Amino acid sequence: MKKTYMFLASALALSFTACDTTRQTQEAENQTPTEALATGPTPDGAVMSKNGLRVFAFDDSQKYPESQLRLNTPPAGSVVEPGPVEFNYSVSNFQLTRMTPHSNADHMANSQQGQHIHNIVDNEPYTAHYETSFTKDLKEGDHVVLSFLSRSYHESLKHQGAYDLRVVTAGRPAERMEFDTKAPHMFYSRPKGEYVGPDTERIMLDFYLVNTELSTRGNKVRATINGTEFMLEKWMPHMIEGLPMGENTIKLDLVDNNGNLIPGPFNSVTRTFTLKPAA
Repeated sequence: MKKTYMFLASALALSFTACDTTRQTQEAENQTPTEALATGPTPDGAVMSKNGLRVFAFDDSQKYPESQLRLNTPPAGSVVEPGPVEFNYSVSNFQLTRMTPHSNADHMANSQQGQHIHNIVDNEPYTAHYETSFTKDLKEGDHVVLSFLSRSYHESLKHQGAYDLRVVTAGRPAERMEFDTKAPHMFYSRPKGEYVGPDTERIMLDFYLVNTELSTRGNKVRATINGTEFMLEKWMPHMIEGLPMGENTIKLDLVDNNGNLIPGPFNSVTRTFTLKPAA
């Protein structure tokens, strides 16, 4: 009888152990991308580590597949007077000024004014707009205007219909720009400006592609961060860890599979941004 009890006890212990192991496995499998991001990259982004820097892609932000952006004025190919130019948009299925509900907002710089429109003229640093109408100064000349919807933490929406690309002419310039809106183009978005305190721990790298894709055997974006080169093969936002305090430099190049720069006025760009400790 004693041996029978010992056998039953051992069997129950093994059963509980198996159940506990199954439960832990299920919890691990059910871990959300948000929880995974808190300790490292999502399965979509393998970590690239060089010279103390860690770079990895992430793709777990809330999706807005139905969101649409349309620039009503100025019309594509239009001629406007130099100076303040009115920009007017129609936005559907996307709420400007809403805080994007995701823990990514806790891991990177997040605009307290909420979701917005990024307006980029001639690949200069973007201006963020929280209303569908605003004015912006345009100097005399031809200008390439890219607009796209952005989450509150400045990650762009990348699907068709979430952006607008057009050329607008201010005044009557003596020299005209030849810009092919159907050619492959890359535009810089983030990092930008200053990051302070906790915002310096993880810096998001985000850029915008038009008329091209990235792949292991196709076009890529070469990101040179403080002189260290990383090759990005997916059009996704990337997280950068390990950046030093002070001024940092990023150079982005849109290249083909052989590493050759793809022709285009904005396909190579260099920007600086600054990290500061908390006061």
